[in-house]
Amino acid sequence: MGEPLDAAPSRAPSSQTKASRRQVRIGHLWIDALTFSEAIDEIERLVDAGAGGGIFTPNVDHVVQVEKNLELRSAYERIALSLVDGQPLVWASRLLGSPLPEKISGSDLVLPLMRRAHERRWRVYLLGGPPGVGAEAAEKIKQGYDVDIVGIDAPRVRPDGHADDEAVVLERIEAVRPHIVLVAFGAPKQELFIHNVVPRVRPAVLLGIGASLDFVAGRVRRAPRWMSRSGLEWVFRLAQEPRRLARRYLVEDPKFALVLLRTMRTPKGERIRQG
Repeated sequence: MGEPLDAAPSRAPSSQTKASRRQVRIGHLWIDALTFSEAIDEIERLVDAGAGGGIFTPNVDHVVQVEKNLELRSAYERIALSLVDGQPLVWASRLLGSPLPEKISGSDLVLPLMRRAHERRWRVYLLGGPPGVGAEAAEKIKQGYDVDIVGIDAPRVRPDGHADDEAVVLERIEAVRPHIVLVAFGAPKQELFIHNVVPRVRPAVLLGIGASLDFVAGRVRRAPRWMSRSGLEWVFRLAQEPRRLARRYLVEDPKFALVLLRTMRTPKGERIRQG
């Protein structure tokens, strides 16, 4: 399935990347081996650097999608930070002999990152989610932290990652110069959107967070922590949204096993590197 792994272009180390950062390859994706606290600190470093950049949180679905979605693969090659979202990828990294420290999902990052935004006085922009969710999420965030949320938008985004009224949305973002933009369009639209607009909205750092605004707003329940730790969060989400998620979880994501087997046959020196 897909192209041979040795044909995959590796993500070129960014000028924003620390020389000591270890990266682990699963399929066609490179993932940064960071702890949760290190990830928050690294996001702060990206903000302080003032060069902007995109942050993705790859999971099993992303690994499977980039087998055929060359635009998504190209977007991954140019990001500033790749953080593992999903216990199955953590387990896979252990099988590969290059363990990732822990799961760092976008959903788990949002509130700790808002705490850091409060401490550092960052300007934050919320982008995506169904109509009204951004405002509800902003209200919940402000109940816990005095965060300067400078904008909220929920444009419709097409499969190619471009938004309706994109020029207007980008003008609004440029006008308020946020430090952090939380992008909640779901994969792969949010990743493609981030890839498309990063040069335009620098020095903002853009983080893809999937359904996290729904979680923060309280419109969608998160899986219990024990299910997340056990790699069963997908079962909980499938039960909540069977029509939307059945194909992803039951048809597409099982292909991950083949990707993992191919990765295991790749020499270890080609799937671990210092960034």
